[in-house]
Amino acid sequence: MRWDQWLSVLVITLMMGAFLWGRYRYDIVAVSALLIAIIIGVVPAKNAFTGFADDIVIIVGSALIVSAAISRSGIMDVALRRFSPERRGPRMQLIILVAIVAALSAFIKNIGALAIMIPVAVQMARKSRVSPSMFLMPMSFASLLGGLMTQIGTSPNIIVSRVREEITGQPFMMFDYTPVGLALSVAGVIFLALFYKLLPERSRVETSMDEAVAIKNYTTEAKVTTPSGAIGRSVSWLQKPAGGDAMVTAIIGGNGQRRTPLPDTVLKDGDLLIIEGEQSALDKIVSEAKLQLSDRKHEPETRQDISSVEAIVGEHSRLIGVSAKDVSLFHNTGLNLLAVSRRDRRFTERLGEIKIRNGDVVVLQGDLQKLPDLLREWGCLPLVERDMKLGNARNGMIPVTILMATMGATAFGGIPVATAFFAAAFLMVVTGSVPLREVYQHLDAPILIMLAALIPISDSLRSTGTTDIIADLLSRTAEMLPPFGALALILVAAMAVTPFLNNAATVLVMAPIAATFAEKLGFSPDAFLMAVAIGAGCDFLTPIGHQCNTLVMAPGGYRFGDYARLGLPLSLIVVIVSVPILLLVWSI
Repeated sequence: MRWDQWLSVLVITLMMGAFLWGRYRYDIVAVSALLIAIIIGVVPAKNAFTGFADDIVIIVGSALIVSAAISRSGIMDVALRRFSPERRGPRMQLIILVAIVAALSAFIKNIGALAIMIPVAVQMARKSRVSPSMFLMPMSFASLLGGLMTQIGTSPNIIVSRVREEITGQPFMMFDYTPVGLALSVAGVIFLALFYKLLPERSRVETSMDEAVAIKNYTTEAKVTTPSGAIGRSVSWLQKPAGGDAMVTAIIGGNGQRRTPLPDTVLKDGDLLIIEGEQSALDKIVSEAKLQLSDRKHEPETRQDISSVEAIVGEHSRLIGVSAKDVSLFHNTGLNLLAVSRRDRRFTERLGEIKIRNGDVVVLQGDLQKLPDLLREWGCLPLVERDMKLGNARNGMIPVTILMATMGATAFGGIPVATAFFAAAFLMVVTGSVPLREVYQHLDAPILIMLAALIPISDSLRSTGTTDIIADLLSRTAEMLPPFGALALILVAAMAVTPFLNNAATVLVMAPIAATFAEKLGFSPDAFLMAVAIGAGCDFLTPIGHQCNTLVMAPGGYRFGDYARLGLPLSLIVVIVSVPILLLVWSI
């Protein structure tokens, strides 16, 4: 090997060691490795930033926006209740999630299937009071296995099909992958359900300010109107979407009479409801029952400069001792009072009639540009900008329709995945599924920086000719092995290479090698090409070999070394299960 080849291997080895050590954040490690590679000449300076334009970075960034839109739409709340998580333990929830992701990944791109289900998993974890890390990595691995079942499930299958057509004149068909892919998916789901505890419980390293400042007992009011689906329904029906995190504390009839909010109390047109609970739970009740926030004057979805802020009422505030109604808050300031929270106090009076006290937490809605001055004028200390979605009109089918169209376009329309996901993210923004001001909050910069820095480093293996040396070594080794040994070697080699070349590049490098020495040994190339597709699609050891693994890294709070804990035994299962089935289905 030449010196530049040795240097390329050394940089990658040291970088992987730093990742596993975990002392420094992964984006810092990746950028440091890139700078070192540039200085020693392994990565040409002109190619140093090509990773920022790579498809993988675009796909992951766009998928983060798409997943946020799906989560924000509220449609996942319906799915969550359908799974009835409150009646099932975390293990059963895990089985449900990984099975659904695996099944979806067979017919839509695996990253799309994962993007759909991440919000469901996060909400399930929150309801079950477990860390999302319990669900997210197993779901990512399930998406990789499910993608092996059909030609359109993952990119390596499509590329291998084209390679076979070039070699034999006949491509693989849609369901040629199913026998091996289905067996691996079933084995993988069983393994993940039984051994998920190999994965340490993690939480997000970085907690957002709105997560740190968590107020549990907001009080708001909403009205039952003619369009509402709550008319004639009971209070228990209304509270069910909240899952016990919000409750009706008072009912004021249209004639001003108060009724006790018993579980079987029937709601009538014109009833005014005083509701207390967590913000997300209040939103579920208001949006799904189509209640009207009675004092609302403007709709935030119609204007991008309308926002909500959570603030503490200071000791010298002009609001102390008065209510929003007393000071005609909206007419004098343009501010809406959306909710009030007071420690150890449950309100039953109307929101606008609550006398504000020093230390109360209020949620005020108004013009984003004027909010700071108004809060200062009224003696309120802002805590955090809060995305209060109470009563906002949201069509959950819009983001779902966009995502389904994206998946269809990539599967049957011949549109590249990066282009399709980028267009989907753009449409999510322009349709209001994700507010423009929130877009960059959902882009996980450390993950994207890490990917962009790693791509030119990984490509140095190819540009220095190191991959050719590896390929030659594999060919010579395989010639000395029996058929099942040669097949296993190709499979393991593809698994080992894919973290550094990405799955598509792995197929392009490994498929010709596999076909060549299959021909030298007098074997049919089909089983070997299938082995390359499986190996390239099964990177369970790192967060960088496949965008699905990268996508769950931040929300799951995973460390680099966590992937091998669950991924190494799963990789062994893949080899043990796939080799005999490949030999059985694709006779060599």
